[in-house]
Amino acid sequence: MSVIADPKSKLLYQGPDWDFELIKRVHEACGEIGIEEMGLDPYPNQIEVITTEQMLDAYASTGMPLFYRHWSFGKEFARNEALYRKGYQGLAYEIVINSNPCLVYIMEENSATMQTLVIAHAGYGHSHFFKNNYVFKQWTDANGILDYLEFARGFIAKCEDRYGQEEVERVLDAAHALQSHGVHRFPRKRMADLRSEERREEERRKHGEQLFNDLWRTVPQGKRKPSKDEDAKRKALLGLPEENLLYFLEKTAPRLRPWQREILRIVRLINQYFYPQRQTKVMNEGCATFVHHRIMNRLHEKGQIDDGAFLEFIHSHTSVVMQPGFDDRRYSGINPYALGFAMCCDIERICTKPTDEDREWMPDIAGNGDPYGTLRDVWANYRDESFISQFLSPRVMRDFGLFRIVDDETEDEMEVAAIHDERGYRNIRRALSKHYDIAYRDPDIQIMDVDLAGDRKLILQHRVMDGITLVEGDAEKVLQHVADLWGYDVKLIEQDDNGTVHAEHTASPRRMFA
Repeated sequence: MSVIADPKSKLLYQGPDWDFELIKRVHEACGEIGIEEMGLDPYPNQIEVITTEQMLDAYASTGMPLFYRHWSFGKEFARNEALYRKGYQGLAYEIVINSNPCLVYIMEENSATMQTLVIAHAGYGHSHFFKNNYVFKQWTDANGILDYLEFARGFIAKCEDRYGQEEVERVLDAAHALQSHGVHRFPRKRMADLRSEERREEERRKHGEQLFNDLWRTVPQGKRKPSKDEDAKRKALLGLPEENLLYFLEKTAPRLRPWQREILRIVRLINQYFYPQRQTKVMNEGCATFVHHRIMNRLHEKGQIDDGAFLEFIHSHTSVVMQPGFDDRRYSGINPYALGFAMCCDIERICTKPTDEDREWMPDIAGNGDPYGTLRDVWANYRDESFISQFLSPRVMRDFGLFRIVDDETEDEMEVAAIHDERGYRNIRRALSKHYDIAYRDPDIQIMDVDLAGDRKLILQHRVMDGITLVEGDAEKVLQHVADLWGYDVKLIEQDDNGTVHAEHTASPRRMFA
């Protein structure tokens, strides 16, 4: 059966069937609109068709095309497969990888219209965002990530052969437990060239040995109390305080062997690669959804897809950007697709048809007549927190019915603290922006000191904000992993800015390594 339309027609296809020649034609047609009309600058795309089984496998390994082995991935695969087979969970239409070329995995079960939609969404929307957003430029190496994943998988497989699967899994379990505290949140230098990691493995080992020698030479002899100069020198050498727990343990844990340090580094670098995606979820999905919406509309306007295909697209699109109300059983928070798409459309409207309210709130862009240029600038230079703080308009707040609630556990009733007036709009925007600040959402835990002269106890501190302390059971389990990697006792103090100690947790190392 031919899936190509009549040669005399402008239509790219008719009906749901597709083949690889059609995928090529669709990709080129989307490129004509995305690149030539919208000014997008994506990576070159490498499109691969995968099965349901392969999509489930990609789910299990955080969406990456190749990954090292770990029991948690198999557990996740079994869970997702069971839910999918029973009809409790659907599958994504695509997975896109931030690499150069950009890898776009599309499902073989998709119709021709859905293949067109996901190529526009992932191959042009996400790909443009990955390539141009400053957070991705700062923290990721799209050219080297696939080579590094291949190195990581090979290195861990060799470690399993040499030291045993159980020993490697212990290190991976501990590293995975700490991976959310294994990122550099503030730029020190650009992320290393990942293709050089394998070559530099031996250099890092030698550098680490020199660091340990320098470190332990500063340990005071005997039981005398170290001087202030010695104490300051020791902390400077250790780089304290340090919020990147995996980095500190990789560099200074006295009992880890070189291969164990390399595994910590692998988990840390891979988690650093995903860090920008956590900071830009609303913007990334908003960009991709806006791009696919404009491309699909233009394809329809140009007569390249018919009314049936356009209605199929609209049905899928409206499902993606639906925002359930707070009293809807499907509600699970603000849909990032819905908010991101709405804000992008709103910016386009403000650039072309501003109201007096828009001119007051966003004078820099109101009526500039260049919506695509404005959006490209926004996508390149902001992350979710600053995007919402700068561009969330009163109109979008009204459309989403946003208001601010103060829920104080010491009070019997909740307070509606911000409504739809000028002061309320600013309070709502400020509060929602803070909600997307991952530095505020994630616990602020830092390594503060090490008793090198005594029992080598590691001291950590959790900065308590708004009286929110750690869940005791979870804190103790994660702290146990810290102790296992450090090799000596560890202590975690939960303390607020006033110096009040809310809780303390301690852990002693288990026998981790043979």
